[in-house]
Amino acid sequence: MTTRPALVLTDIEGTTSAIAFVKDTLFPFAEAELDAFLAARGAEPEVAAILAEVPGPDRAATLRGWMAADAKVTALKSLQGLIWAAGFADGRLRGHLWPDVAPCLRAWHAAGVALAVYSSGSVGAQKLLFGHSEAGDLLPLFSGFFDTRVGGKREAASYAAIAAQTGQDPARILFLSDVAEELDAAEASGLMTCQLIRLQDGTVASGRHQRAADFPGVARLFQLPLAA
Repeated sequence: MTTRPALVLTDIEGTTSAIAFVKDTLFPFAEAELDAFLAARGAEPEVAAILAEVPGPDRAATLRGWMAADAKVTALKSLQGLIWAAGFADGRLRGHLWPDVAPCLRAWHAAGVALAVYSSGSVGAQKLLFGHSEAGDLLPLFSGFFDTRVGGKREAASYAAIAAQTGQDPARILFLSDVAEELDAAEASGLMTCQLIRLQDGTVASGRHQRAADFPGVARLFQLPLAA
């Protein structure tokens, strides 16, 4: 029998939210606003500290190159998060969630299951998405947020570090992602895993992990409550 997790650790893109939202909404918004943002706020300490991590004489060009390559670079993700903050604050952006996600998150939290996020997007960006989601402010449901500062998502050590920081036994943590290689790394550190197969995003099952089409499917597999 599958053990009920004490903590559910979830990815975002392709898992709670459409890949298209990130690629077709968030990324273009950050690129379009980059120059104006750097001109207006480049001298602020927080922004300047991020820019100090960007190599080359033309930092904007380096950032655009990273954007074009969808590079998982912490400095880029942090800067994108700050740019997106302005869009969420004035209502131009709202965080997309699949309709099944928020009801299940609320039910799991109400049942005493801890919730955390691990995404390549910065912690700031994660909080913006869940704090300004189409389902309302979901931040109170989560006890932890993790990004690439804890390590790469395809590195087993990252999941061991998350387990240590949350104080949870890895065997009681369930990691949800659409990417098999991330799930492989989590499993190597002793976590339970489940691959989300969102057909709208064209996700293909790996065959190496338990899989579910949506969050209610996850609930049924791992003895978690279903949304009312």
